[in-house]
Amino acid sequence: MNPLQIALGVVVGLMAGTLSGLFGVGGGVITQPAVYALLGGTPIQAVATPLPVIFPTSVMAAYAYARAGEVSYRAARWGAGPGIVGATIGAYLTRFVNPHALLLVASTLIGLSGTQIIRGRTPSTPWEKGMTPVWKYGVIAFGAGFASGLLGVGGGIIIVPALTLLIGMPLKRALGTSLVLIAALVVPGTLVHAALGHIDWTIFVVLVVGVVPGALLGSRIALGARERTLRLAVGAFLVAIAVVYGIEQIVSLVGDGG
Repeated sequence: MNPLQIALGVVVGLMAGTLSGLFGVGGGVITQPAVYALLGGTPIQAVATPLPVIFPTSVMAAYAYARAGEVSYRAARWGAGPGIVGATIGAYLTRFVNPHALLLVASTLIGLSGTQIIRGRTPSTPWEKGMTPVWKYGVIAFGAGFASGLLGVGGGIIIVPALTLLIGMPLKRALGTSLVLIAALVVPGTLVHAALGHIDWTIFVVLVVGVVPGALLGSRIALGARERTLRLAVGAFLVAIAVVYGIEQIVSLVGDGG
């Protein structure tokens, strides 16, 4: 990497880390295209290298949420195992299915979830600490892991709306819990890609320099925000991601059909 690419990598990492702390996601939506377009990585490195970057990003942001008491360890404990299993199964099934149509459906669901978060929709039964059946956490994490492995999307864009809309968990706690689960979900993929030699560790180090302070910054902003403001921001982010994913998949489907 040349000095310009190193500087760009740090800036990209800072942006990805900030997004992670703000929205409870891994930040791969920024790092993945940047690795290929700006940092000199190959296409497979663009897929693989963001995975180990997500781990310290999620851990640092989750630490900030944990210090503020905004992590459900019960949800993380019962969701980590099913999430890892789901991610493994989803990754394996990529060889058998065309993900474009599935991701188009997923983007629609993400967009609808984002609008519901903006509106402040909550389940009829409010979330109570320690009262949610643990199987619900397992199902949510399995679904997020499966979608992450199969479709290559960040688990956080599934986990956050699921925790808030399906079981009524407060948004800040959902963001913190999502980050803990994401840290677990990226481990299988990281190990596989590392064994296959798909990760550019130089790019990884450069990105980490930026993502660690970015994650702390983003989480501090989110924790200090009013609930309504945070709902608008998280909902708008999910809708934007849904639109981008949806357009990409429509273009891909049209191209495949042509």
